[in-house]
Order: sequence, then C-alpha cells, then structure tokens
Amino acid sequence: MRRISFQGEPGANSHIACREAFPDYEVLPCATFEDAFAAVDSGAAELAMIPIENSVAGRVADIHRLMPQSALNIVGEYFLPLSHQLMAVPGARLDTIKTVQSHVMALGQCRKAIGQLHLTSIIGADTAGSAREIAEAGDVTRAAIASRLAAEIYGLDILAENIEDEAHNTTRFVVLARNGEWAPADNGPVVTTFVFRVRNVPAALYKALGGFATNGVNMTKLESYQMDGHFTATQFYADVDGHPDQRQVKLALEELAFFSREMRILGVYPAHSFRASLQVSEDTY
Repeated sequence: MRRISFQGEPGANSHIACREAFPDYEVLPCATFEDAFAAVDSGAAELAMIPIENSVAGRVADIHRLMPQSALNIVGEYFLPLSHQLMAVPGARLDTIKTVQSHVMALGQCRKAIGQLHLTSIIGADTAGSAREIAEAGDVTRAAIASRLAAEIYGLDILAENIEDEAHNTTRFVVLARNGEWAPADNGPVVTTFVFRVRNVPAALYKALGGFATNGVNMTKLESYQMDGHFTATQFYADVDGHPDQRQVKLALEELAFFSREMRILGVYPAHSFRASLQVSEDTY
C-alpha cells in the first residue's frame, strides 16, 4: 500500500488531512518535519502532508526553510478547516483543570478560551502527542487541545467543543513528492510556487516583481526570510496563480529571473477547491 508521511502522532490535524485527501494511503507518523521529508526522500513514503500556514496563527515555522533545502516538489495543496477540542481524562471537569497542553500553534489559536478558563498554557510537541501525554498522566488537573480523532484514539473526554478563537480557522497543507512533474496548464486553476534571491542592485525586488503586475499575474503569497543566519542574505517564497507555460506567467518569471541571483520553482500543482470560496469572500468586500 502507498504511504503518506506527516509530522505528529496519530490523531494530529495532519493525520486528518491525510485521511481526507488520500483515504487510500497508509499514514506514516513522524516525530519531526525533517523526518517526514526524509521518509519521502528515502522512498519510505510516496507523499508527505506538510502544514505551511494557518489563517489565524500565520506561517508554520521552519517549513519555508526546509522546502528549498530538500529535493522534494510540491504536487498538491489541501485546506483543512480546524476545530479544536478541550479534552481531559474521564472524571475531569472544567473546574478541576488547571493547565492545558498543545502545539504552540493550537494554543495561539485558542487564546480567548484559555484566558476565560484561567488555564496555564504548556507547549507540547504537537496536538495529538499532547492528548496522549494527558491520557497517560491520568491527572484531572491537566487538559489538552487536540482533535476529536485524538480524543477517540486516547480515550479522553471532550470538556469544551470548538474553542478556536476564529470560525475561519483553517490550515493550508502542501503535498510533497520526489516526482517533480508539473500539473497540466489546461486542466483547471493552477498554483506555481517558487523561491528566489534578488541581485544586489538598487530596487532589485521592485524590479523583479514588476513583471507580475505588468503581465496581470496574481501573486497570492510573498514572504521573506534570512538565509544561514545572515541579515543580508534574504530569500523570498512566493505563490502565483497560473502556469509557467502560460504566456503572462512565463514573461513574469523571465523578468524575475533577470533580476535574481537564483530562482527555483518548487512546484506547479492544481489549486485546491477551497480557493474558490476565498475568492467569493474577497468579492463581497
């Protein structure tokens, strides 16, 4: 059976994304993101499901650094609306719990509920791992924030449902594979993801990105981060709507390459259907 790796333990949100997007694949839990990448690179798994950003908490740390360093390619994306549950061992109640443990991203997405319940936050390696630790501890003063699946797997009671601060709380995942084959240009909406470093000339970033504006290419994401600990070595990560074989995108990428020291396309893949709802939401303003 084909396998898909993810970072975390059984019951993690990444596990749920794997089950929903690739129900025929066997899941391979990994302790770290590096391990999830390595599983695909070694052939232990065909795909990896990697969270890249959240609508409330922002980008997932380290992923933008890991992807350009790996030889893997983005072949798909998946948007997972998140529901966070407050859970504890049987016998615990809202008035007995004192601490709540979860992944730092989940804690950040549930600040209001944590504050209202006067709980002390404890950062765990991931949501499902925190649920497992709470179950093993058997302490009615300790709670976890995790998914319903995690509560089922580890035998915990849900004390409060859907405690996320924002109803739109959604995580975007990218699907990674060794195969770098691009999605076709004429089979629905496509996203192109790339990284680049601009040349050391005045207004290089402005000039590099100007081609996307003049060619009418929609850039949906642009992020920067330092390379190798140097403030002057900045790499940019970007998503654009469209395919490199389409004339407008091709011209924009050519202009980008001219003003860049290096540029690498990480993937050309089908846009997930969730993006259509994002466009509808933007059009209402």
